[in-house]
Amino acid sequence: MRFVENINDGWLFHKGPMKNDALPAFPGLSWKHVTLPHTWNALDGQDGGFDYYRNKCWYMTAMELDLAEDDVAYLEFDGAEAVAEVYVNDQKVCTHKGGFSTFRCDITPYIKKKRAKITVSVDNSESKEVYPQTADFTFYGGLYRDVKLIIVNKCHFDLDYYGAPGVAVTPVVNEDGTATVNAEAYVTGLTDDCRIVMETADQEIVLPAGETKGVFTLDEPHLWNGRKDPYLYTLSAKIMRGGVVLDNIEVRYGIRTFRVDPEKGFFLNGEPYPLHGVSRHQDRENMGWAITEKEHREDMELIAEVGANTIRLAHYQHSQTFYDLCDEYGMIIWAEIPFISAFMHGDAARENTVSQMKELIMQNYNHPSIVCWGIANEITIGGEDPELIDNLRLLNDLCHELDKTRLTTIANLTMVENDSVFNRITDIISYNHYFGWYMGAVEDNGPWLDKFHEENPDICLGLSEYGCEAILKYHNDHPQVQDYSEEYQAYYHEKMLETFAGRPYLWSTHVWNMFDFGSDMRDEGGVKGRNNKGLVTFDRKTKKDSFYIYKAYWRPDEKFVHICSKRFRDRTTEPITVKVYSNCPKVTLEVNGVKVGTVEGDKVFIFENVPLKDGVNTVKAFTDDCQDFAEFNRTDKANEEYVLKNTNAGGNVANWFEELSADGDMTFDPGFFCINDKIGDIMKTADGEKFINSMVEKITQEMNMNVSKGMMNMAKGFTVQKVFDMAGARLPAGVKVWVNQELQKIAKA
Repeated sequence: MRFVENINDGWLFHKGPMKNDALPAFPGLSWKHVTLPHTWNALDGQDGGFDYYRNKCWYMTAMELDLAEDDVAYLEFDGAEAVAEVYVNDQKVCTHKGGFSTFRCDITPYIKKKRAKITVSVDNSESKEVYPQTADFTFYGGLYRDVKLIIVNKCHFDLDYYGAPGVAVTPVVNEDGTATVNAEAYVTGLTDDCRIVMETADQEIVLPAGETKGVFTLDEPHLWNGRKDPYLYTLSAKIMRGGVVLDNIEVRYGIRTFRVDPEKGFFLNGEPYPLHGVSRHQDRENMGWAITEKEHREDMELIAEVGANTIRLAHYQHSQTFYDLCDEYGMIIWAEIPFISAFMHGDAARENTVSQMKELIMQNYNHPSIVCWGIANEITIGGEDPELIDNLRLLNDLCHELDKTRLTTIANLTMVENDSVFNRITDIISYNHYFGWYMGAVEDNGPWLDKFHEENPDICLGLSEYGCEAILKYHNDHPQVQDYSEEYQAYYHEKMLETFAGRPYLWSTHVWNMFDFGSDMRDEGGVKGRNNKGLVTFDRKTKKDSFYIYKAYWRPDEKFVHICSKRFRDRTTEPITVKVYSNCPKVTLEVNGVKVGTVEGDKVFIFENVPLKDGVNTVKAFTDDCQDFAEFNRTDKANEEYVLKNTNAGGNVANWFEELSADGDMTFDPGFFCINDKIGDIMKTADGEKFINSMVEKITQEMNMNVSKGMMNMAKGFTVQKVFDMAGARLPAGVKVWVNQELQKIAKA
């Protein structure tokens, strides 16, 4: 029988490499006691400055092992960021490259006198061959998921097969309504006197000697039907020798069909099933990635509460605990590898994408929640390289080779043109668009989607990222782009939901993001080290107003009312406008016990000219089934904390702007730079870098916006013209002409 023990307790940790990169013999005074999951970047990975510690660090523990003659022992690591080397009794056992997948190593040959000293180095340093290396999130170093000891018989379900569970289940729904369940076991040390026994749905199969594949037929299968009915079957598999069980495992699976139509969207079990949901990063405030089942479950409960039926698990393989929860809650899942942002040339880097994809698919093959494998995210930021295209095609073919039941997808950035080859590699595609935040206006999303659909009617199109930042302390009666107010974020998402409602051809939409998350490179809205686009705060304690507009659209079953702008407590104007979100047909508002009025509506209810007395006012919104309360304080003094201070303030911004000529002619001498050149190429010259930095400073001051290091890194892969196209109407008139004139003064190297 298989023995599995969690060994998260009793570890010692040393921050930093050993002298001369030696293997530590014994822990010294610099070693600290830690309990797994653990990361050394829980704090510095979230405080901004893009200076969190990235290096090789060490973990050590010891254990006594009393193995029987036919036993073997494995260590299982559920996540180690990013390159891990495992030693037992000072001998190297294995190396693993990739921070998000499970890996195992056979430690049996290295055990001495029943004792095993386990030493593990984990390295999240920059690398030229392990993905990711550049992305808008922190790479938290450490053994940040569980570590287990597994003891099995020499004849066992394979523990070396890409970290997979040992049995792959492939259910097929037949035309007559029956289902065929194909189960394939992967076994090490199988001998002629052993038999594999499989059982599911009250059926048992004893396979002939040497056979590893079993087939079951279910006459009336209970379908896994998403959020409506996420029914799961269990398949148990045993390796028997006579009447003795040598090894045993259980895996869960679900029976379902799905397809995607370029006009009608997603179908589950033959029925239309519009996918509306969120993206998720796994980190927590002051915890990083070192979270437990408690935090995973809390995340899922919040996602279910908002009414999502799909999750994009970005931008890497997530914990098996969370995939299990997705199965149980009926979420439709997009699972992907961290092939993101910065393409790295060379065989080693390409092989790393392949190994991470193999692990993602083989480890998660049995999860019915997963419907597509994501091969890359925003990978064209550095340009459309032929080697990159080959790498993507290789991954796409690999997915279909390993899994013939699921689709492939990719998340392309706005700059990828409608007719690009990058839209023709995978089965279905999605775009990351930020019209209304980084560029243009929120109203630009609909026309862009319609144009793409018109030009590519055969492509199944989704929206993989969209969103804007909201920081709880900022508020505005007249919200504007990049004011970081809770009011603008709410307005933005109202408009996005209206956009989706009239476009059934979208196969999925995923909000960026369900939760605020750590990105140490950022300095946004006066908050360092954080991406604030979540519908829920980093600590999961506060649901922003935007959470409730989604709940109004997505949760018709749970009646509620929500008064917006509760944190906009101090008001200097009177009367005020009160906005309420609800999934009820009408809402009544009272102020200080006096009825203001009743409004009929759909999701958004606006009460204008709401009177306030001096001092604190109690506001109540209610229906027959539910109610909500808020307090607004009428005051003569504005609360300065509500407004983001312009960090670029200072100097006369208008001086440079007066020089612009909207009607000027543009020249394009090929020996000099122009707006058709990439920002990254321009910045390779000293004069070009100086001009780009100056241009960014001037334009961002004029447009009252912030540009982070991460945004600048992303922009380097785009032409100046493309950035201007994205900015749209927000760009001051004549800037393009002026910039081109200045670039034509800078010679190419």
